[in-house]
Amino acid sequence: MTSPGHTLSLLVILGVGTLAAPESSSRALNQLPADFIFGAGTASYQVEGAWNEDGKGENIYDHWLHNNPNLTVDGSNGDVACDSYHKYETDIQLAKNLSVSAYRFSISWSRILPTGDTNVVNQKGIDYYNNLINGLLENDIEPLVTMFHFDLPQKLQDIGGWPNPRLVDYFVEYARILYDNFGDRVKWWQTINEPSSVIMGYSGSPALAPGIDSSGVGDYMAVYTLLKAHAAAYRLYDEQYRATQQGKVGIALNIMWYEPATNSTADIAAADRKLQFYAGIFGHPIFSAEGDYPEVVKQRVANNSRADGYARSRLVEFTPDEVEYIRGTADFVGVNHYTSFPASDGQSGSNPSMDYDAGVTLGAFTDYPVSAALWFRNIPWGFRKTLNWVNQQYPGYPIFVLENGWPDSGEMEDQGRIDYYTAYLSEMVKAMNEDGVDVIGYVAWSLMDNFEWGTGFTIRYGIHHVDFDDPDRKRTPKASFAVLEEIFRTKTIPEQYFR
Repeated sequence: MTSPGHTLSLLVILGVGTLAAPESSSRALNQLPADFIFGAGTASYQVEGAWNEDGKGENIYDHWLHNNPNLTVDGSNGDVACDSYHKYETDIQLAKNLSVSAYRFSISWSRILPTGDTNVVNQKGIDYYNNLINGLLENDIEPLVTMFHFDLPQKLQDIGGWPNPRLVDYFVEYARILYDNFGDRVKWWQTINEPSSVIMGYSGSPALAPGIDSSGVGDYMAVYTLLKAHAAAYRLYDEQYRATQQGKVGIALNIMWYEPATNSTADIAAADRKLQFYAGIFGHPIFSAEGDYPEVVKQRVANNSRADGYARSRLVEFTPDEVEYIRGTADFVGVNHYTSFPASDGQSGSNPSMDYDAGVTLGAFTDYPVSAALWFRNIPWGFRKTLNWVNQQYPGYPIFVLENGWPDSGEMEDQGRIDYYTAYLSEMVKAMNEDGVDVIGYVAWSLMDNFEWGTGFTIRYGIHHVDFDDPDRKRTPKASFAVLEEIFRTKTIPEQYFR
């Protein structure tokens, strides 16, 4: 295990310390640009509730958790959640009070298209999102809209879900409905949230719908489809909507930081390999100059597949035309980042699996504060390294941090969250003002406590407390609210927090 200053060799690889001086040299080191976008985020299944109201169709989480109620820690589900379907006006006021300039939310595909296809278009679902978007804009809050945040219509899972390449066609027509109905006002689109998490639903993870155990095969098939679906939605916008709507389209990649556990060549390579398997497998085809999957991913999956007697690589490889179709299909890199791990060269995971193919073992930085989610620690320097890595891997693309936040058990005096946000924001500002990384926005996760997938309501990320025992789902600001409100309003990290 190393300290943050131990791996000089990796910093040289990343170019940290060798970047050109930022143009913002006249700005104080703890200040952000006047046009920097600060926001807070939520997602449809986690907050909306109203799971079967006003024509909404069933999604994979409705189906999975109704049929498997014991898969969440507390037996809960998102049937009501924060009841944001009925309380969106309250949520807009929460965001306004927080002094955000943007609110990130996702659209429930099955609320708009109950069957997942355009044969049934639910006008009441369109009306709901129109009301939310209009309410945000009336309060000078920019809508940041995610098209897909895990809740696939069940009818599309019935035909195979994301491993079925036909889902590209369904997704692009869904995107067309969104552009047609909301694109005159929505200027920031994210096609898919955390595709690396989406594919876990096809690799045997019991708490993630649809719970299909096809590790090392079905998850790679889903990677292929998700990338083509993203590219199709982007190209549709670029060719038919951009000229009139003047918006931007990106994707939200979940990128943890993996620090070499030692200075050995093997561990340095392992840390980079884990980044490529976890983030590069989606980022490289879209953002790199050459496109396609990272070479290390292609080689290792092909070699392992061959060794195990498969007739072809378990990774669904792209044709040259597909490489070109996907390459360059984004206007910004969306980054979701939470924590960091030490990485060592070594075998992990069952065979076949993506973990097995990567050949990396992960540890824990035990000297750093641990959260209520025991895998998650407050390691702020990893955030700065993540931003530098993205900047180095995908030059020329601005970075929009679309999720970052701290889990606890629901404390109102949430000092752990204050410590986390102020430390991570300070590292982000250093990446911008000292390293020259082009970060254009930051979204705190989450505006309020919500349904957190496998942990139900036992783990809370909210800046606002939600009383899930109250039928009215009362929202109350936590102590972190005041700290973040000042930062968002002044676009300055107070000096007492800036290290």
